[in-house]
Amino acid sequence: MGNGQQAPTVLPSSNRTVLPAGRLKQSVSYWPYNKIPLAEFARGCKQIGLPAIDLLQPEEWPVVREAGLVCSMGYPSKRRGGDFLSSGFNDPAKHDMLVEELERTLPLAAAAGVPNLIAMFGNRKGRSDEEGAAQCIAGLRRVAASAERHGVTVCVELLNSKVDHKDYMGDRTPFGVKVVEGVGSARVKLLYDIYHMQIMEGDVIRTIRDYFPHIAHFHTGGVPGRNELDDTQELNWRTVCRSIADRGFTGYLAHEFVPTRDPMTSLREAVALCDV
Repeated sequence: MGNGQQAPTVLPSSNRTVLPAGRLKQSVSYWPYNKIPLAEFARGCKQIGLPAIDLLQPEEWPVVREAGLVCSMGYPSKRRGGDFLSSGFNDPAKHDMLVEELERTLPLAAAAGVPNLIAMFGNRKGRSDEEGAAQCIAGLRRVAASAERHGVTVCVELLNSKVDHKDYMGDRTPFGVKVVEGVGSARVKLLYDIYHMQIMEGDVIRTIRDYFPHIAHFHTGGVPGRNELDDTQELNWRTVCRSIADRGFTGYLAHEFVPTRDPMTSLREAVALCDV
């Protein structure tokens, strides 16, 4: 393997490939693989060499711990109603519900070793960016102290509004940065989804470089289609991952693509590709 990369070592006595220990901690979102029972999936991830699984409910965290993994990004405790993606912090009517969900889950995450909980900006529904940012700042400030006390980061996700999530407000990195800066807490940061921001903005490496201090977590996914990180799509993933690692990133880069081939083979290939 070129560029000084160590080739993976295949153990002949098993099906496990031990990947070289790169500079990025990789994870994988469970939802694209949820036809595989979580316990079985966790064992497969362990064999690949992944240390973590993303986007799990609190009741699922012990399942991955049994396999020797952690949940790298948790959901808040299940809500009583409303769509999770569209009901975000830009709506003041949702603040009490969102704050209660997070404050209930933050101590559970701290006890389970879950470093991050996900949150959403929400759909515009006619709001201006100025109004939406102000409401997000006000709502997230209410959970910042609890997140700091428990040592868990609330990660607000950037999504595209062009293809997948029409009307979503947090569809540009500068908007998310404005909110994070307004909250002013080291425990409220961005979940930078590379798939979504490649669709909305492009210029991924420069954007990550410019706003790196405000990003706590990354998601991957091939553009177009949100499928494998291969030659069917437009990003050079080794270069993107190397640029993240070069900045000393210590969080997780979680794969969130929808496999079109054998799922565990696609995941194994993505992990090897991004092992820089």
